[in-house]
Amino acid sequence: MAMPPAAAPAFRIAPAKPQDVAEILAMIAALADYEKLAHLCVATQPSLHDALFGPSPAAEVRIGWEGTSAVAFALFFHNFSTFLGRKGLYLEDLFVRPAYRGRGYGQALLVHLAQLAVARGCGRFEWAVLDWNAAAIGFYQSLGATVLPDWRITRVTGEALTRLAARTPDAEGEA
Repeated sequence: MAMPPAAAPAFRIAPAKPQDVAEILAMIAALADYEKLAHLCVATQPSLHDALFGPSPAAEVRIGWEGTSAVAFALFFHNFSTFLGRKGLYLEDLFVRPAYRGRGYGQALLVHLAQLAVARGCGRFEWAVLDWNAAAIGFYQSLGATVLPDWRITRVTGEALTRLAARTPDAEGEA
């Protein structure tokens, strides 16, 4: 008698724990490789541990597990909308390991975060997407997300941040 095929391990989403930092960092590195930004990825286990579990956590992580394997993650934090007068939920990173894509895990994480945003009274849930990532843009739009065409991310980092912080404010140079 033939045995029925083994069922795939169940997918579950859980808050990250301190012992998950190495897995999270490995997925962050894989995401940086995918986005062709590995040269910018300088996070370490101690820095990530402090950011997530230190005395003043800067972000939260939900991990998607298939059985006992960490196969996806979402790193997020709260921001604030002055126009809405309410906090929002900002998704910094969403990643599903390539071997586990197409199983609905990315959508499950986004739904989970949307539910968190609603439960926490957030006025919006937002994230950025690379303009070349047509597959991701289409996926997000299929879930009801709007890609904002008139907004650009502005960033100051590294030496430029140090120089800006050292400047004396100039009232005439204000935006």
